[in-house]
Amino acid sequence: MNIAILGFGTIGSGVYEIVNQIQAEELKDCKVTKILDLPQNKDKLDIIVCDINDITEDESIDLVVETMGGIHPAYEFIQNCLQHKKHVVTANKAVVAAHMSDFLKSAKENGVQFRFEASTGGGIPWLASIQKAKRIDEISSFYGIFNGTTNYILDSMNTLNEEFETALKKAQQLGYAEANPSADIDGYDVQNKVTISAALAFDSKIDMKDFPCFSMANITYEDIQYLKSHHQMIKYIGQAIKKENMYEAFVMPMVFASNSLEANIPSNFNIVTLNGNTIGELKFYGQGAGKLPTANAIVEDILDIKNQISYGKVSLDKKLSYCNTLLKEKYLIRTNCPIENEWIDSVECKGANYYITTKAISTKDFMKLVNSISDQKAMIAKYM
Repeated sequence: MNIAILGFGTIGSGVYEIVNQIQAEELKDCKVTKILDLPQNKDKLDIIVCDINDITEDESIDLVVETMGGIHPAYEFIQNCLQHKKHVVTANKAVVAAHMSDFLKSAKENGVQFRFEASTGGGIPWLASIQKAKRIDEISSFYGIFNGTTNYILDSMNTLNEEFETALKKAQQLGYAEANPSADIDGYDVQNKVTISAALAFDSKIDMKDFPCFSMANITYEDIQYLKSHHQMIKYIGQAIKKENMYEAFVMPMVFASNSLEANIPSNFNIVTLNGNTIGELKFYGQGAGKLPTANAIVEDILDIKNQISYGKVSLDKKLSYCNTLLKEKYLIRTNCPIENEWIDSVECKGANYYITTKAISTKDFMKLVNSISDQKAMIAKYM
């Protein structure tokens, strides 16, 4: 099997290393023969090309790995490759979340496969596990820590007593966070992963604009210490639930008991949990990001295509409506402004701040409460 790679950054170079240099026995018939990269990088390897047509028009190439990131030109390049009857494997969560149905349709029309395991969960076989579970069960919900960067920051704040900005700077120095960390700390990365996971788990097109996504940027050292005093820990979570023909989802900080498994996930590791109607609760733990873990997930997809292994048909045919009243949960708000509302259960003063716990209320009512808060630095979280 001849393989082309689009993009030769961290993940693309990892795929090249595993396929062409590590050369496991299962990969003896696989070879990267072309890599699309920028003109200034052409001298790195003699197989680097700078024109996508050098790949799409090459009939010897069987499969294309897309690791460019972003939506454009990744969308156009993936569609072009599929239309030229080449299998495509990608780790690009943004383009998959936005255009999954388009890619699956093109792949089916052209008799090839579109795989995206590495887009969600990095090295954790999360999406494959969803598909396996669905063969005999119905998935009712899932939740988890989907982002290693944010978990590293919160773990550092908790175990090393660091301020948010200090922990973020260390994450950037280690390569976990980008120079502009907004995709991680403001939740867009997790929002994409929840969208992909929910679409696969619930067999439906999911629009990420439907559900709320709250940033974790307002979490402070004082918040961590407050929760510690109550034997609790905060983590950054994505969650979705389905009931009949409705679903609800969100991305936001969540408070766990300090002795829970989620509260003790260290460093940049991830943990995700699915609930099936017959299988119950299953948890998946591991490296959620990084060069070789993510590249490994891509190569697993390559081998599954090569060996014609399928974990079930991906269908997005079910019609689900977003409903923001399915869940009724308690929330924590830290603000410098007192709140008087029928939904407030308790208030605790700490210095200039109020830590306010709500009664169990719907997301709809909680959004009304959030929109009434004038404090731009307020921290909000959901209780598990």
